[in-house]
Amino acid sequence: MKSVVVFRIDRRSGIATYLQIVHQVEQALRMGALEEGDRLPTAAQVAATTKVNPNTTLKAYRELERAGLAEVRQGAGTFITRSLAQPLTGPDSPLHSALSEWIRQAHAEGLSGQDVTALFRAAFEATYPSDTNA
Repeated sequence: MKSVVVFRIDRRSGIATYLQIVHQVEQALRMGALEEGDRLPTAAQVAATTKVNPNTTLKAYRELERAGLAEVRQGAGTFITRSLAQPLTGPDSPLHSALSEWIRQAHAEGLSGQDVTALFRAAFEATYPSDTNA
């Protein structure tokens, strides 16, 4: 059992803080960084590292519980109940390696992070036009 998720909160994003936490847990589940049985950091731990109100973290954890991704165990913490990882999305997958190489190449060509994000977003939206709100 591990707890390796570190939340990064972007206060300028316009996305509610609790939703940023939810999305980061979902992303960690998709990438295999979190697995069934893993313990999430306590609200106090999240507050100490991100300066987020503990109630905000608890709201995020309730949302994860409502979605069936986590469960709160009184006195023990909040634990992941299922994975979202797909064999093709893990950090050791060929697709992950190819995407990482593409990002390294874009960086070497002088593209900024924003340029890479915009380029990826345009390609994503062309391929998945109905998922553009994701």
